[in-house]
Amino acid sequence: MRTALIFCLLLAPAAAADRDFLTADEIDQIKLAQEPNERLKLYAQFAKQRVDLVKSLLSKEKAGRTLMVHDALEDYSNILDTIDTVADDALRRKADIKVGMGAVAAIEKEALPVLEKIQENQPKDIARYEFILKQAIETTNDSMQAAQEDLSARSAAIEAKEARDKKELESVMQPKDLEQKKAEEKRAETETKKRKAPTLRRKGEVEGQPK
Repeated sequence: MRTALIFCLLLAPAAAADRDFLTADEIDQIKLAQEPNERLKLYAQFAKQRVDLVKSLLSKEKAGRTLMVHDALEDYSNILDTIDTVADDALRRKADIKVGMGAVAAIEKEALPVLEKIQENQPKDIARYEFILKQAIETTNDSMQAAQEDLSARSAAIEAKEARDKKELESVMQPKDLEQKKAEEKRAETETKKRKAPTLRRKGEVEGQPK
């Protein structure tokens, strides 16, 4: 019996680590939202739902709420981290994400005072989720700064970081591997140039020819 208990306790952290921070339905919604702004708005909505859940749980004494509060706060922080990743990826592809980031900033501006009030009020069971609450507040502050940052400057910073990372990687590569990498990059660039540019001309129509 004791051996079985120890085995279950050892498995518990692994099970928690495997827990997804989105529901199955939310994952399906994200998969359908391919446009970056729509995806960012969805993530912002999911983040708001987690904060609303925490507020509801803490509004009344209820057995077993501690774990639910902890998990909701943890999911909230993971969603914000994912928002930043999605935004950076979209900027890397030169996408315009002003609308999506506006939705994110609005949700975070609403969430921050709620989280700070919980920390200030010190609920009876806060010791069980105090660390994750503090983390959620810090993540919100960081994400708010990123959401309010000039997108052009943020995009330039991403490009600069990628250039530095590329230079650092090449500095530790073997000459043979580096030569192969550069050859592949050149080949990819050539293929891109070969692709026919889109045109609005009719078939057989030549530039400069009257329509």
